[in-house]
Amino acid sequence: MHSFICSILRYASRNGQYKPLEIMSPLVKTCVPFATKLTKKIDVNKKYEECVKTLNTLQSNAQTLEKTRLTRDKLAPLHVPNMVKWASRVGITLDDIDRLKVIHVSGTKGKGSTCAYCESILRHQGFKTGFFSSPHLVEVRERFQVNGQPLSREKFVDYFWDVYNKLEATKDHNNDSMPAYFAFLTLMAYNIFLKEQTDVAIIEVGIGGQYDSTNLVRKPAVCGVTSLGMDHVSILGNTIEKIAWQKAGIFKPDVPAFTSPQCSEALKVLHERAEEKGCHLEVAPHFSSYERPGEKFKLGIAGHMQKVNASLALQLTRSWMKSQGVLKEEALNGVNEVLNGHGDLGVAKSFPFNQSLINGLVECKWLGRNQTIKKNKLTYYLDGAHTLESIQQCVDWFQKHSKREANSISGKVIKILLFNTTGDRDVTQLLRPLMSCGFDGAVFCPNISYTTSSSAGKRCQDITNMTVSKETQLQKCQHNMETWKMLSLAKRKYGEIEEVDSQTGSGSSPLKNGVHTYTKNCSNGTSSLKMSKLTENCNKSNLSSGHVDNSQSHDKMDQSKQNNTASSSGCTDSQDLDKQKQLGTNCDDFFVNFSCIYDALLWASHGRDQNLKDPCNLPAQIQEADHVQVLVTGSIHLVGGVLGIVSDDYN
Repeated sequence: MHSFICSILRYASRNGQYKPLEIMSPLVKTCVPFATKLTKKIDVNKKYEECVKTLNTLQSNAQTLEKTRLTRDKLAPLHVPNMVKWASRVGITLDDIDRLKVIHVSGTKGKGSTCAYCESILRHQGFKTGFFSSPHLVEVRERFQVNGQPLSREKFVDYFWDVYNKLEATKDHNNDSMPAYFAFLTLMAYNIFLKEQTDVAIIEVGIGGQYDSTNLVRKPAVCGVTSLGMDHVSILGNTIEKIAWQKAGIFKPDVPAFTSPQCSEALKVLHERAEEKGCHLEVAPHFSSYERPGEKFKLGIAGHMQKVNASLALQLTRSWMKSQGVLKEEALNGVNEVLNGHGDLGVAKSFPFNQSLINGLVECKWLGRNQTIKKNKLTYYLDGAHTLESIQQCVDWFQKHSKREANSISGKVIKILLFNTTGDRDVTQLLRPLMSCGFDGAVFCPNISYTTSSSAGKRCQDITNMTVSKETQLQKCQHNMETWKMLSLAKRKYGEIEEVDSQTGSGSSPLKNGVHTYTKNCSNGTSSLKMSKLTENCNKSNLSSGHVDNSQSHDKMDQSKQNNTASSSGCTDSQDLDKQKQLGTNCDDFFVNFSCIYDALLWASHGRDQNLKDPCNLPAQIQEADHVQVLVTGSIHLVGGVLGIVSDDYN
């Protein structure tokens, strides 16, 4: 194709000038505009890939990160002051950022969804919106939305070099200082929204809040905190109180703030921080309090927790419009309800919907969260859940919708789990609720889309993660698979595993086999994350650090074609479970570990996806299924990798 285009352009532009269209042949007249446009697109794509390659140099490698962990607490307070200095070098002042009329949102779960609702609501009200989110799913430009659309590759190239070149030109006089990956993207976001002259900038916090790179904004229009839970504990602290303290760091004097309903320990800290900073905090009301009789509609993002996120977004956007003097006064519903035990902290009043509000809620899109992709005899269920509470919500959503689909299909339907998790998260916590889904097989892989030797792999620079070595990622996957295997054995031996309360995020008692999970201890006013007994056992076996005992490893399956290990698990005791077996036995389900997402999808989809072309050895029993349901969860990066491969939007 490329050589054909070049030939057409050479013919049409002999002697350095294009021939008049009237003397060109009909074929050339047709092809020249097409070839010119395609050549320009190829040029833009190459420039974009060069930007991403340069951007990735700002990622800290695994060795550097390990060293900085030792001094993290000392360096954290410097993050925001450094951002102010870098912004100045780019030509952005704090006054400039204040003019963006920011909606600033922190939290553990639902930050992205809440921000997406804010963006959609205000865009449907007629405002020009800017939205900065993280992480991206497939391409880094997705982090920057203007009027609901990701930044184009062409604009990304322009804005990237605008910021990068200014920082590069001034680093000699600033101790060679360059911002890290996320800090750089944050500077880009503020620069983009200023240049695009958006009416509002909706900014999602990266991690925490107090020391987050986004927190250089001095005077946001309004702040919000979504549902809190135990995540990033090595950075934010191992209690819900410590995490709440960090998240409330975005509160500013005389700036209204709203929070989703929280457990009492977290709410107490949020309230104290609000009083300390001199801002008025309210709790978002129940979503049903907004609805008028007879007005029923479906939110644009699936999942029962989305009503919580939508309510917070409604309060944030109403407060924003009020601060801009564009809100028509409407009668508020409800009364001034004060929460018991929290002083003057009250529940915000709801208000009547108008059609533009409803349109904003209904038409909101947020990929990778409770998302379904249907194909021929195959359905992908995608949710980037990575905390205990969000995994339980994912389970509820998957069970409801997969059952509904299965009931509509005549024939055998099988369910496959594709899972990965990263960082310091306790994999036992995340996998245990998933046991109730009754999967026929479980597939594990790192957040690596393709093997590095493939041509597609060389193009996937947007989701390259240099902060963790490939070896560590593969070792983590092995740990994940071994954990699932032990949980499966426990379920067979002791029966159903106790469910975790999705509202409180706590379990009341340990498993019968001694596997413990998240425990809340309110007697001393603290709640902490205890390492599960299973993970402790894995640590003793060096599993969590990746040094897996391979003395009982499983046979290799078609090693020349697929670099993966597989084990069968439909057995009744530990001795049988650890027997080395090939896929295709009479066991009920399977555990499979792959080195990249593409290979994992190839196995999980059982050759039914047209975007997956390569041959694959599959268990005979699963090949005979009439329909395959694949749940992808545990990591938003994993979901992004899957979307980049299976979604027609990216192919």
